[in-house]
Amino acid sequence: MIAARLTISGRVQGVHYRDSMIEVARAAGVAGWVRNRRDGDVEAVVQGPPEAVTHVIAWARRGPPLARVERVDVGDVQSDPALRAFDRRPTA
Repeated sequence: MIAARLTISGRVQGVHYRDSMIEVARAAGVAGWVRNRRDGDVEAVVQGPPEAVTHVIAWARRGPPLARVERVDVGDVQSDPALRAFDRRPTA
């Protein structure tokens, strides 16, 4: 199991980015969370099997149809055994 923290920049708020990421992440079988940031970015933590995490990261670089993803910063983070599902968190 691996975990990654993503910061997604561009036109990613107000375009159903979080809802779409939740659908993709749940379908891929990963755990974690996604939230808007006050600076206009979207932040997420994704953990699960390497191929599933890689799939979600690849999707994050495209996003839903109305999004314009300019950059996705990916960093490794420690896996959190408490994460069992993929959910939305409040804006940070």
